[in-house]
Amino acid sequence: MLTVLRIGHRPQRDKRITTHVALVARAFGADGLVLVGDDPAIASAVDGVAERFGGDFQVTAVKGYRRSMKEWDGPVVHLTMYGEQLDDVVDSLRGKDVMIVVGAEKVPGDVYELSDHNIAVGNQPHSEVAALAVFLDRLFKGKELEKDFDGPMKVVPSARGKVVVEK
Repeated sequence: MLTVLRIGHRPQRDKRITTHVALVARAFGADGLVLVGDDPAIASAVDGVAERFGGDFQVTAVKGYRRSMKEWDGPVVHLTMYGEQLDDVVDSLRGKDVMIVVGAEKVPGDVYELSDHNIAVGNQPHSEVAALAVFLDRLFKGKELEKDFDGPMKVVPSARGKVVVEK
């Protein structure tokens, strides 16, 4: 089980980025997203993608992050630009149930303490969407890109144009 915990989501400001976090999590191999706060538009958007393109990805809303982090049965990984280098840690996480914490606004200090690993995906400011994509790609060694979601619609690789087939 691999889940992403999205903290600090501000509905009026972060709707698009949080949706992208969820879509990247889904496409790159996670099983679900736990969203701190309730934003039905996020769940609706991701459910619509899963209905069309397949997969079993769940979006769950919770009131706070602490309980989710404390009760998780497996390593809790906080993606940041401060911490252990990704390549020094990723091998030890394969095959385990992992919770991946990604923030929106400034991450509260206790997230660093509650996490088993604070993993630096580079040491420069960048997007949490990019950090999540790089982390999942390294965790799955690129195999997540070959996953068949068995949905009613499927994108067919093409050098030019958009090719989508419907079952």
